[in-house]
Formats: sequence, structure tokens, C-alpha cells
Amino acid sequence: MCQLLGLNANTPTDVVFSFTGFSTRAEEHKDGFGIAFFEGPGARVFVDAQSARISPVAEMVRRYPIKSRNVIAHIRKATQGRIALENTHPFQRELWGRYWVFAHNGDLKHYAPRLHAGFRPVGDTDSERAFCWLMQELAKAHAAVPTVAELSATLRELVPGIAAHGSFNFMLSNGEALWAHCSTKLSWLVREHPFRAARLADEDLSVDFASLTTPRDRVAVVVTEPLTCDECWTSLAPGELAVFRDGARLDLH
Repeated sequence: MCQLLGLNANTPTDVVFSFTGFSTRAEEHKDGFGIAFFEGPGARVFVDAQSARISPVAEMVRRYPIKSRNVIAHIRKATQGRIALENTHPFQRELWGRYWVFAHNGDLKHYAPRLHAGFRPVGDTDSERAFCWLMQELAKAHAAVPTVAELSATLRELVPGIAAHGSFNFMLSNGEALWAHCSTKLSWLVREHPFRAARLADEDLSVDFASLTTPRDRVAVVVTEPLTCDECWTSLAPGELAVFRDGARLDLH
């Protein structure tokens, strides 16, 4: 299986600490990596079919001063689709004049949805097919740009039909909010004032967030496996769809 990392914040936030710990896990998940981060309405997407441990693109990302309010990263352990750039997550599409990015961890068996011309996969993964179908059905369900609450309600209707084919842990963002769905394993936390130090679980690196933040800063981090060993992470339940905006989890039930 692959691994996922998502970040949602109320102010542009440095992602290097989290990405450094996350990319260390590419020893096992070596079939490609990618990261997408939003800058206003624009989105930068970096992908490579090489492992994040040896990829020069990943090394550039670790040195790049990435600050963003919404980030999705992925390290791949291929289950469907060949190891190739077009099969590397996150995937990106445009809908309602806004970029959307998506990454998936899992394996969908016998999943072949009917797709229209507007949304077609470039590669041959189950993940990209699922993303295209979600975009297609969201476009059919809403004639104009929906609110985060309306999008969340529609996703809760659509996702079970995909998850019935297998494991469907995914992250989705339009630059405004971050949606995270758990089939098997996802954990999350919110860092906010008063900030303290944290140490990575996979790397000998710690950061004192109090020295890098202001009292109004807030950031939510969602990941397949907790990144740090000294913070309190909360597990999502199988079938749970969580929505984050401005660094906080939204209660939309």
C-alpha cells in the first residue's frame, strides 16, 4: 500500500518538517512520490516515478521553502498500474475554474466506472479512475460552485460506491479545504497555540514550533501513520470522511 500526507492551515505554513519525515518512509514505498501545494488559486505539483529517498525532485522539495495552506503528498507502493510518471500521485484536474488534487492509498478491485469525455485518466491506475469519476459526479451534482458543506454532503453519498470495491483511503483538496477519507488507516492532529516541540518518529529531527509560529497560527496534519512520537494523534474510523478548513476540522454532520 501507499502512504498519504495532507496539511491544511489558516496561514501559509512550512511543510518541510512533515515532508522530511514522510519521505523517509519511501524505503518500502519506492514506486514513486509526489507532492502538490496550493498558492492562492494556483497549484504546484511535483511528481517522480523514482523513490523519494533517491529522487532529485524529492531532494529539491526538501530544500524548497514550501509554504502553503493546503498540501497533499504521496509515496507509492504500486498495486495497480505500471511504475511510470503518469501513474504517480497526486493527480490534478480542473473543475469550476479551480484546481483539484487527489491522492489514494488502497486497492480497488474490478473498478471500471463509466467516464465521460470531460474526465478521463491519463494512466492506468484504479486511483486516477476513481478521481475522474468523483470529479465527473461532482460536476453533475452541482451546476454552480458549491460550498464546502455541500461538497462534503455529495462526497459522503459518492464515496461508499467506490469503497465497496476495496480499500479507499484518499485525500482531496481544491485549495480551500482538505477532505480525508479512511478505509483502513489515517490519523490526524491539529497544531495550535500554545505550540511546543515535536520529534519525528522516522528521523532524528525535532522542531520547536513555538519559535516558528504566531499565536493565531493553526495547522491540521493528516497522515497514514503518525509522523511524530511525542504528539497526540487521533485515528479516523473506517468509513469516516473528515473535512478540514483553516487548520481546523469541520463538524458538518
